[in-house]
Amino acid sequence: MPRHIPQTTSLTLEPHQVILRPLVTEKGVHRSSRNNAYSFEVSRLATKEDIRRAVEALFDVKVEKVATQNRKGKLRRTKFRLGRTSDWKKAIVTLNEEHRIDFF
Repeated sequence: MPRHIPQTTSLTLEPHQVILRPLVTEKGVHRSSRNNAYSFEVSRLATKEDIRRAVEALFDVKVEKVATQNRKGKLRRTKFRLGRTSDWKKAIVTLNEEHRIDFF
């Protein structure tokens, strides 16, 4: 039986490939004003270190902490068919007290 050999090379993503879009929601705006934490939809291949580097490069800020969540897609119905949205990855990035990101 063939054995699985793990690959040692890692995929390098550019900052604009890691951060797909900011998540501007009511909860996210509250979190950004109180805790200086911002939410982003990120690539499912991105690691916490990739996300940290991408946010620091794109927004010129200092990141203190990165938390990630793998979100499951939802079932959606259109007329007579059932469909499913894609799974996606969410990152909550906490910044240093001196730094801010302005989306508006």
